[in-house]
Amino acid sequence: MKAPERGALPLGLAGTLARTYGRLTETVQGLSDSDFRLETRCAGMPVGPLLVHLLYDAERALIAFASPAAVEPDRDFVTYWHDFPPQPDGDTSFVRSVAAAYRKPGLLVQHWREVSEAAVRAAATGLATKGHRVETQGHVLRATDFVATLVLEATVHHLDLIVGLPGAPEPDPEGLQVTARTLDGLFGPDAWDVIAWDTTTYILKATGRLPLDEHDLAMLGPHAHRLPLLG
Repeated sequence: MKAPERGALPLGLAGTLARTYGRLTETVQGLSDSDFRLETRCAGMPVGPLLVHLLYDAERALIAFASPAAVEPDRDFVTYWHDFPPQPDGDTSFVRSVAAAYRKPGLLVQHWREVSEAAVRAAATGLATKGHRVETQGHVLRATDFVATLVLEATVHHLDLIVGLPGAPEPDPEGLQVTARTLDGLFGPDAWDVIAWDTTTYILKATGRLPLDEHDLAMLGPHAHRLPLLG
């Protein structure tokens, strides 16, 4: 199965974000204390710290929707990632410290649920306003493009989170599609016809979560050196 059909972002992105965040909540709400110490695909970030990282992304969404921009957008849901800064090692130490500060993992899950649900409500309001633009990370985006970046971040990290959690819910299918469409945009049309991975494999390999094997290298040919598209 090839990556999803190329094209515009789907309608109803607020619902996509709600389901994407909701599946993350479903994943973490029943975990044991020891589960929060399990390693993920993010080096140095076990389940608890990775959830803190996601929590801060949802908080950033709240700030962005409370910070409407009057100038024209300089990024869309694809170009936003062109110069996205790598995460410093200090950030990993910070989220680990924050995760450890929660007396019980359940308190972290409750905080995540409250903030993520508030972010979804803010997104729905922002998307309902025609032409709404927000400022975040030094850039201005239309609300639809910004929500797509939130969906990608949560979807990729959902896949990171569940690597050691057999039986955990998979990411929302439409969230996977939004993520794959973003990667399509970063990869470019000259590479589309060679991609023969299923959608989840595409995301994991295009973001460097899974290594490329000999078959992948042969399939991608001269495009292989462009991966990973995201860190």
